[in-house]
Parts: sequence; C-alpha cells; structure tokens
Amino acid sequence: MNKLLAAALATTTLATGAAAQAEAISEFRIGILGGENAQDRMNSNECMRVMTEDALGVPTKIFAPADYNGVIQGLLGGTLDMAWLGASGYAAVYLQDPEAVEPVLVKMNLDGSYGYHSIGFARADSGITKLEGVKGKVFGFGDPNSTSGYLIPSIEIPQMGEGITMESGGYFGEVKFTGGHEQTIVAVNNGDIDAGVTWADGQGNWEDGYNSGALRKAVDSGLVDMNDLVEIWRSKPIPEGPVVLRSDLPQDVKDKMTTLVDTLYETDPDCTYGVAAGDSLGFDPITHDAYVSIIEARKAKSN
Repeated sequence: MNKLLAAALATTTLATGAAAQAEAISEFRIGILGGENAQDRMNSNECMRVMTEDALGVPTKIFAPADYNGVIQGLLGGTLDMAWLGASGYAAVYLQDPEAVEPVLVKMNLDGSYGYHSIGFARADSGITKLEGVKGKVFGFGDPNSTSGYLIPSIEIPQMGEGITMESGGYFGEVKFTGGHEQTIVAVNNGDIDAGVTWADGQGNWEDGYNSGALRKAVDSGLVDMNDLVEIWRSKPIPEGPVVLRSDLPQDVKDKMTTLVDTLYETDPDCTYGVAAGDSLGFDPITHDAYVSIIEARKAKSN
C-alpha cells in the first residue's frame, strides 16, 4: 500500500469515526401529553424512562408540559425525542413540519383494534341524559390540540343539528377549555361545569372507566366514582394517536426505541398499563397513512 493510499484510508476512517460520534446522543427526552397532573404522568412513565436509559445508555428525562402545545413545540424544536401524541397533535406537528417526526407505533385495545372515542359525560344527578340536555348550559373541552377533547367533538357535535355551534352563547350557554382531560373530569364531577368530553376506548365497563383512557386513569387515581357520572354522547371511532420519534435521531436509536415500546407489553405488562392509560395489548406498528383523514380534518378546521 503506498503512502498516499494509506493517508486517504486513514482520513476516511477518521471522518467516519467523527461522523458516528457526531450522530451519538448524549441524552434522550420523552414528552408526555396532558391529561392528568404532571406528577402522575411522570410516575406512570417512570418505568419507561428507566428502561430507555438502560437500552440507550444515556440519561433519559421525562417532560410533562402544562398543555399539549408544549409537547408539539418540543418535537418541532428538537428539544423532545419521543412522545405519544393524539392524532390531532400529530396532525399539528405534520402540518407545520412534515419531516419533524415519524409515527412508529400505536396502542392496541384488548380486542386488537386501535380506535377510541370522545365521550361526552355529565353528573348522574344533573338530570342530563343526552347532549341535548346541555343546551344553554356550560360545556367543557380539554385542550385545543386534543383530538377527543376538542377536534372531533367540535366537528361531529355541530352535525347533530342546525344552529349547534361550539361558541359560548350559542347552543351551549358557555363553552370552557379546562386545560386537559383530568381537569374536565374533575370539573364535571365537582359541578363546576355541566358536561364535557374526554377520551376512552369505550370497551369494558362504565363503572371501571372503561378499559383504558382518561376516565380509567381518574378511577385508578380515586378522583371519581363512575356511578356519579353518566355518558351522554359518543363520537364515531377515532384512530388512536401514534408514538412518534424525532426524524433526525440516529437510526440505531430509533430502532432500539421502536423495539422497546413494541415489546413493552411482553416485557412488563404493569409498565404498559401505566404508559397506555389502562388495559391494552401494548403497541403495534403504524404509519402516517393512518392519520391522513385527521390531518385533513385539522387543516379544514384551521381554514
């Protein structure tokens, strides 16, 4: 081997090593959407944080912003590496930057489906048994970036009849944004608002808060007794939101995290229960194509 060739090979090796080092991550950051208070969200996902740290060999941190937009902006700005988004949250990210994240996995219900519902509910002693009973009263949404807590009900409820709008002083006497699913549940339960919407898979028993979702988490936390509440409306099935990874992460990091979450149910069912907000079959692969209709709905809503 002549000296010129040897020098060229050495330079290539050094460059390759530098590139690999440049691609390495020094920490991993997981964003958790709103829905319950920040400490409960972090507690539910602590097992995931520990497993991620072991799998990647770098410090892993959980971030639980006050609202959905905090996670959305974290993903867009590159300060978060992974999150489980709602479908509308994913649409918000995609519409601002189609290359920012990759949807990789979706939560599976006990029957193998990956849909859920926006559930309208009121106190059982309110006399409200259907959505029409909230006319002229106070109705609560969770977060403007929530699929079940705003986007879908804001589209489907007006379709129920002429003159039904989502503005205060219209069909409903007042419309309030509570800040999240848990806040909506507590507000209805305490009588601060007359009715609201939250999310659930709609499977299993009402008294349990169904199998998974915000109502189930509220029951588990002792916040509500479902016998004090009544379902008054249910949306059509909504595609469960995706677990997303930042697109410019090193491929081996994306592969490790996809495998970790994909096999979480087999590895640690108890951890899966906390991460997936109740009983489920864990997570299965999903692609962008599953969310095209939600992206179009969000785009139409913003026009």
